[in-house]
Order: sequence, then C-alpha cells, then structure tokens
Amino acid sequence: MEPPGWIQNIPARYVVAFIGFLGFVNIYALRVNLNIAIVAMVNKSAVTITNKSMSHDCPDERMKNSTQNNEKDGEFVWDETQQGLILGFFFFGYVITQLPGGRIAEKVGGKWLFGLGVLCTAILTLLTPLAARLSMISFIAVRVLEGLGEGVTFPAMHAMIARWSPKSERGMLTAFIYSGSQLGTVISMPISAFLCDSEFLGGWPSVFYVFGTIGCLWFVLWAVFVYDTPRDHPRISKDELIYILEDQGEEKTHKRPPIQWKVVLTSVPVWILVITHLGQNWGFYTLLIELPSYLNNILHIDIKDNGVLSALPYLLQCIFGLVGGFTADILRKKKLLNNTIIRKTSNSIAFAGTGICLLSVTWAGCNHVQSILSFSLGMAFNGLIASGFMVTHMDMAPDFAGTLMGMTNGVANLAGILAPYAVGIITEHKQTLHQWNIVFYISACVYFFTGALFMLFGTAELQPWGVAKVHDYCFVESQYKNIQEVDDDKTGS
Repeated sequence: MEPPGWIQNIPARYVVAFIGFLGFVNIYALRVNLNIAIVAMVNKSAVTITNKSMSHDCPDERMKNSTQNNEKDGEFVWDETQQGLILGFFFFGYVITQLPGGRIAEKVGGKWLFGLGVLCTAILTLLTPLAARLSMISFIAVRVLEGLGEGVTFPAMHAMIARWSPKSERGMLTAFIYSGSQLGTVISMPISAFLCDSEFLGGWPSVFYVFGTIGCLWFVLWAVFVYDTPRDHPRISKDELIYILEDQGEEKTHKRPPIQWKVVLTSVPVWILVITHLGQNWGFYTLLIELPSYLNNILHIDIKDNGVLSALPYLLQCIFGLVGGFTADILRKKKLLNNTIIRKTSNSIAFAGTGICLLSVTWAGCNHVQSILSFSLGMAFNGLIASGFMVTHMDMAPDFAGTLMGMTNGVANLAGILAPYAVGIITEHKQTLHQWNIVFYISACVYFFTGALFMLFGTAELQPWGVAKVHDYCFVESQYKNIQEVDDDKTGS
C-alpha cells in the first residue's frame, strides 16, 4: 500500500514515532480501562454490607439531594482485596515477557513484536466481559494473558527508538512516543466512565468492546507504515538515513548483538536504574490503579466526574514530559550541560516533585480541589522521567536498550502486583482518610529514596559493554557504502 504524498514528505522517523505514540495510546487505554470499569462492575451495596467497619470521613454531597446516588450497582461481589488482586494479576503476565521481549527485539526487530503484543491485548480485551461473567478465575486468566502481550511492548519500543533516533533527538522522540501512555490514560478514563454510565452495549462491557476494536484497527496502521530500522524503510530519504547514522556515531545498532551478561548483572549503574524504575512504578501504579477508587470511596466523586478527574493528572504529565524532553535535547545540542547532569536533574525534579505533592494530598483531607490539584501537579512533575531515567537505558547501552528496559521494567512492574495488593490490605474494612494517607506516605517515601539513589549513583554515560563488539570499522563503513545502493534502488524502482 502506497501512502499519500503528504505522508511521504514527512521524515520517516517521525512517522514511526507518531504511530508508536498511537500504539502507546492504545496500550494504556487497554490497560487502565478496567480501573474505571471495575467501579461499575462491583456490587457496592453487597460489598458495603460485608464491610461493616467502613467509615465516611468526608461528607457525601450526593446524599444531600433527592437524586442522590444514581450509580448503578454492578453484578460482581468483590471486596477490596479481591479487586486489588484482579487489578494486579495483569502484572504477573507483564513481568514474565519483559526480558525475553527485549532480547527478541534486538535479535529479530521490534516491529512485529510490538505490533502483535498490542493486537493480542486488544483481542483479549474484547473477550473480557465474557471471561468476567464465566468466573473470577477465567477473568484473572485473561488479565494475565493481556499482561503477557503487553509485556514485550516497552522493551521492543526501546530497541526501536535506539535504532531510529539520532542522539540529538533522543529525549524528544522518547518523550513523545511514551507520552502516548499518558494520553491513553487521559482518553480512556473519561470515555470509560461515560460508557459505564450509559446503556450502550450493556454499560461497562462496552468499555472493553470499544477499546479492543480500536486496538485492532491500530495494528493495521502499524503493520503497513512501520519498519524495524531506517535501513529497512523503502521510502526513507538518503539525507535522513545519513543523518541518523552520522548522529548515532559509535552507537550504530544492528541485529543480533551479543551481550556480556556477567558484566551487565554486576554493573552498579544498571542496578541503580532497576531500583529507580521500581520506585517510579510503585508510586505511579498506586495512583494509576487506585486513584479512581480513592475518588469514589473517600471523596465520593461521582463516576462520571471520576473519569475526568482521574485523567487530569495524566494530561499534565503528558505536557510536562514533552516540554522536558524538548528542553533536555536543547541543553544537549548546545552542550550547556553534560548528558548525566541533564538526566539526573530531570529525574530529581520528577521524583521529588511527585513525592511532595503526594504528601500535600494527605494535608488536603476532604478538600476536593486541593486533593485534585495535588494529584495533578504531582503527575505533571512526574512527566519529567521521560527525559530522566527512562531514556538512560539508551544512553548507557544503545545496542542493548531493549534488554536493559526488559530487565528494569520487569523488576519494576512487580510494583504493579504488590502496590494494588498492599493498598487492598491497608484499606480493607478501613476506608478512611487515615488509611489512605498511609498509602500516600509510603509512595512519597519510595519516591524520595529511589530518586536520591539515582541522583547520587546513577549515570547516563555510554557503558563499555553498551555497544556490541562487532561494531568495527568495516561494519560502519558498510553501512555508508550501502546507502547509495539503497538510494539507487529506490530511483530505479
């Protein structure tokens, strides 16, 4: 299929970045829609009866008028612990495919791995209502399988970014592609809330039907217009190909690089990166998965508003991430700061800012406005991780960015299992401000501690093992020699 002429005039790397961005919009829409839908799926009246010690610290404004609580009770009787397990089981599958995903992407390319990962998750999302109604076990099984599909996506994309991005644009392209995850959250939450409150396709089941279908349609776009490397792209211009290769310099990547596992596994910067990623995910998943429940159960915000208010922090995170990536690239191009200082500064602002804002939530009490502003500002600061530790994998080891991302993200996403379960344990039968404040204190402390570790011991310098040994002069020369041949082939065709 030949793309329209105006698309052919856009640099190939930007087309890949844009469709990758849309991919992450889908990935997070498919992941977080259950966070909203579960509020409508659960029979709150039945759960409340068994939850006799639940208190109401904040006044419920919905009880003050005759049209008070029009929320429909769902069909499933799941207590807080069971809900935490359901939300967390996704990550049992998610962590398993992280490291294999990274290695496969480096060996055979990330295009089909990334695309099929999203497609499988979309198809399973379409089956979610059926699985939930069959049994809790079948529902959990589908969530685990969805995790397996999505587990390859971040490592595969990291490997692709390392191949497609010039060093001077790495911060911006990384921030832009991964900002799709925030936009996916922003889009998914209010739309999911609206669908849950509607009669369309039965209410909450429509959430899974709509986003599953969109995910399948995106796969067609990805399959047609994206290629593994600039060298593989049939429509890339000679100037763009030369620019990417020259700017990458000694970092030029290729398929099937060997990896020095002993050196990697004993590297202090690698383990600092793992711990930093774990700290980020603990706080991030606490908010991503549990914020709708907090708004509903503590602040008593109606589910229709819940989706919009839950999404607002991620919209600001997206904006700050893009601004941070753009700023980081300018600082790097003008050589005002070295790369490590840029990454550490961005990451420190992200972690410290988010931690402080989580503490301010505990001071807000029942003040809806202050609570939402604190959540929103905290996630805005958090957007700077895109130009902080998130891009450090590619700085440290461009040839092994997928593997390194698989390692850190695999360990870090244990937080996706543990954080919801911990919240469920802390808040079960004790839905009070005090118990939720404990949740936020823990997350803030995790941010402060892991952010300080990265500031003190992290690095964004290219590691001696970070470029495959086969990158000798002959290999690099062959890349340039073949550029003219590729250009001639295109002209001839």
